[in-house]
Amino acid sequence: MFGRQIKIIGITVLTAGLLISCSSKKKSDAEGADGSGAQDITSTNMNFDPTGSDSGTIAGLNTIHFPYDQAILDESNKQKLNANAEWIKSKGTIVVQIEGHCDSRGSVEYNLALGERRAKAVKSYLVSLGVKGDKLRVVSYGEEKPMAQGETDEAYAQNRRANFVPLPN
Repeated sequence: MFGRQIKIIGITVLTAGLLISCSSKKKSDAEGADGSGAQDITSTNMNFDPTGSDSGTIAGLNTIHFPYDQAILDESNKQKLNANAEWIKSKGTIVVQIEGHCDSRGSVEYNLALGERRAKAVKSYLVSLGVKGDKLRVVSYGEEKPMAQGETDEAYAQNRRANFVPLPN
């Protein structure tokens, strides 16, 4: 019985020590609040427009647009992506987030999946041009961040896109 009490006390002390050491670990400036190692973009000074290529102010970094319900890159998009690849490769340590977007037609789930396919198609093409995969991040916003409001063909066309946002180092 005495040996069992010693074991229980030992396990309790060990567990308490682990809990205290884990909860008191200080997050470094480079580590995110979630412990992922990602920086909080909102608290980091950026040298680029946070809306990325959608802003039209980042010379050499172009938003591309897609046909309805497709994630295929046509020749016009490939030419724009060739320029984007050169821009990305010339920036050294800059990481670029590729954001896939859709128009408002379709379900939320479908549009998130389509936006992801678009962003991944772009990333795959950029990697084929020599951009290192670790310099590219992919995210889908589906229909959640439209460039144009309205239910017109013009608005839909503007919203079916992949844009590029340089992230802080």
